[in-house]
Amino acid sequence: QVQLVESGGGLAQAGGSRRLSCTASGRTFSNYAMGWFRQAPGKEREFVAAIRRGAGAYYVDYSDSVKGRFTISRDNAKNTLYLQMNSLKPEDTAVYYCTVSSQITTRADGVDYWGKGTLVTVSS
Repeated sequence: QVQLVESGGGLAQAGGSRRLSCTASGRTFSNYAMGWFRQAPGKEREFVAAIRRGAGAYYVDYSDSVKGRFTISRDNAKNTLYLQMNSLKPEDTAVYYCTVSSQITTRADGVDYWGKGTLVTVSS
């Protein structure tokens, strides 16, 4: 049974940083795309970032709203995904979900597995 458990959420000040982690279990995910989506209060779930291992390199994708501020990475040996969030803004406040899919997808309906989410609140 696939299980994704996020951690690292909490309160941050605007301009500050926070690092999210996601530990995956139930199978080996090294050949899968892993990513992050988020959902702010009253809004639809949206893509944040994703990463997939290719031939000799990692492919990453970011939403325009976080590009240059967030960095996604993964440790396949630990089956763990990370999201380093810098220069946080109040509009980054959301529940952040860890995801697994067969390929990088920016669509929520393209995700195969979801974590339960971790809340990040950014105060101004």
